[in-house]
Parts: sequence; C-alpha cells; structure tokens
Amino acid sequence: MSTHPAAAPRVHYAWIVAGITFVTLLAAAGIRATPGVLIVPFEHEFGWTRATISLAVSVNLILYGLMGPFSAALVDRLGARTTMICAMVILGIGVSLTSLMTASWQLVLLWGIVVGAGSGMIALALPRPSSIAGSPSGAVSSWAPSPRARRQDSSSSCPSLR
Repeated sequence: MSTHPAAAPRVHYAWIVAGITFVTLLAAAGIRATPGVLIVPFEHEFGWTRATISLAVSVNLILYGLMGPFSAALVDRLGARTTMICAMVILGIGVSLTSLMTASWQLVLLWGIVVGAGSGMIALALPRPSSIAGSPSGAVSSWAPSPRARRQDSSSSCPSLR
C-alpha cells in the first residue's frame, strides 16, 4: 500500500487561454457598451447634449470596426499576447482618464478614440469562434485534448454575451 497521496489533475493550458479570452472579450464589450447607460447622467452632470454624447459613441463604434485590419497586422507582427496586452493598456488608460474629463471634447477623445481603438483591438484581434485561425476556439481546438466540443462551446459562448 502506497502512502503517497494521489496527484491532483492539472488544468490544461487551453482552459486557461479560453478563460482569459472569455473574460477579456467580455470586459471589452462591457466597457464599449457603457455609454448607453451614461447618456442621461452625462446630460445632468455636465449639461452636454445627447448629440455631443452620441458623437463620442459614434466615433467609438467607427474605430471599433476600423481597428480590425490594424490589430490583425499587429497580431501577425507582435503576436496575440503582446497585442492583447497593448489593447488592454490602451483600454485601461481611456477608461481611467474618463473619470477626469470635464469637457465634451475629452469625452470624444477618451471614449470615442482611445476606448474605441482599445476595444476594437481586443475584439477584432481575437475574432468570433466561428471564424478561422486566431480565434479562441482555434486555440482551444489545437491545444486541447479530446473532447474538443465542450471547450469550443465554452469559448463560443463569449460572443453571445457581447
């Protein structure tokens, strides 16, 4: 009879990648969608019009969409990890400095440009799992042991929460 305790099963690295990807995409989507909740408080606090606030949101959405080719090029050149770290730093700076804004141009600069670029880099450098290489499910399916379907289903649920 052995007196050594049984070794605890190790978590496969693909689960860690899938979890970090899930949380990162969820946080970026939540941050990008926040202005919808803040329109009325911004109107009351700063006296800005809805048109001014909507301009910042529009710039955010445009940059969110336009960042795809640039973030894909950064992923090819620097790698996904470095690109994601840069995108999260940009997003964090934009969100942090938003608490210091006092003028409407600062909202357009911080929320429209900085947050739009950061969230676009995150969302588009890690495309939806239904797409091809570079997606969270691509990483999961290439690293994970069988059965792959459960891990792909787990990583596929993230875009549904956006």
